[in-house]
Amino acid sequence: MVVPDRIDNRTRVARTSAAALFALAGALFVVYPVARPYAAGGASDGGTEFASPWWLVAHLSAVGGFIAFGLALVALSGRLKGTGGERAAVVAVATSWIGIGLTLPYYGAETFALHALGGSGLDEDAVTTLAESVRMGAAQATLFAAGLLLLAVGACLAAVAIARSGLLARWAGIPMAVGFALFIPQFYVDAPLRIAHGVLIGIGCAVVALGVLRSQSPRSTTTGA
Repeated sequence: MVVPDRIDNRTRVARTSAAALFALAGALFVVYPVARPYAAGGASDGGTEFASPWWLVAHLSAVGGFIAFGLALVALSGRLKGTGGERAAVVAVATSWIGIGLTLPYYGAETFALHALGGSGLDEDAVTTLAESVRMGAAQATLFAAGLLLLAVGACLAAVAIARSGLLARWAGIPMAVGFALFIPQFYVDAPLRIAHGVLIGIGCAVVALGVLRSQSPRSTTTGA
């Protein structure tokens, strides 16, 4: 028999969970570049930036953003079950979580190792040299780049899933996908553009969150007794 109340409640919970996770991810990715301390005049980061408590706030926000984004894709995949976007959504989840797993160790080093270096009392040249070793070693740089590329692929697949689902506007996932595709290039620009990139991801995630909240079930669900 049909149990519309139970179905409606489950649908509302699924919509709300997915929307909240996308909104949280977007907000954290805005906090990341806004809170991050930058060296004056576009100079390279140094001990002063690393030692700041805002360095921890910014990078832990990025860590939280990656995790929230991965969970949001899981919730989105469940929401798109039974639609034309189901398969792409499942692949997006798998690809993105592999990317997150490869990315987070690097952010751990950025967050804690560089913060410790900044407060170590070493001279600036030593801090800069050690920071370069932490950041640009072959293993960590390769895993970091691979992780962010996989995340970009996962976000693009999520955009494809959204477009095929018929539940959200076909274009709704594009701003989010563009934001993640630009994650690596944004490391090579100045602070204003890095902040603009964070805002782009925030807006992209908010668009998906709003679309999920407004979406309707793709088909009626019944249960037998």
